Amino acid sequence: MQPAEIKIRDANTGDAAAIVAIYNHYITNTTVSFETEEIDAPQMQSRISDILQANLPYLVAEDSNGNITGYAYATKWRARFAYRFSVEVSVYLAPGATGAGIGSMLYRQLFARLKQRGIHAVIAGIALPNDASIALHKKFAMTQVAEFKQVGFKFNQWLDVGYWQVLL
Repeated sequence: MQPAEIKIRDANTGDAAAIVAIYNHYITNTTVSFETEEIDAPQMQSRISDILQANLPYLVAEDSNGNITGYAYATKWRARFAYRFSVEVSVYLAPGATGAGIGSMLYRQLFARLKQRGIHAVIAGIALPNDASIALHKKFAMTQVAEFKQVGFKFNQWLDVGYWQVLL
């Protein structure tokens, strides 16, 4: 899959089934997500709606056949009003879409939209180890600011989480 065949567009609740298909892979097969039970399209529709209602971007990567190959979004970092200029970002790619530059395409547009909205701090949590995700976040000038040891437990193992940050 060539990045030229990919377009980045705003997500909508009609994309929920395709997004769930990508996300559930990470729930059931990896430690990337700390969720342990698969979710369904109505749950994802609610999550997408919450993000859009908060006036934050939710983007999908779509190939020339109309298939969603990845997605990225921002959520509020914390609920308190003083945190209103800080967000947490996430990106997920379909298993067959990794390594093709799609994550970078999604983040490039996501970060541009966050900057347009006046967001100041962008934060990303990464379950460790995850060399590919770390490389992507470093590509966007994010630096590691924290590491929490053994804060997650999945697949009968304790997991660490690192946090990366960049100021826009």
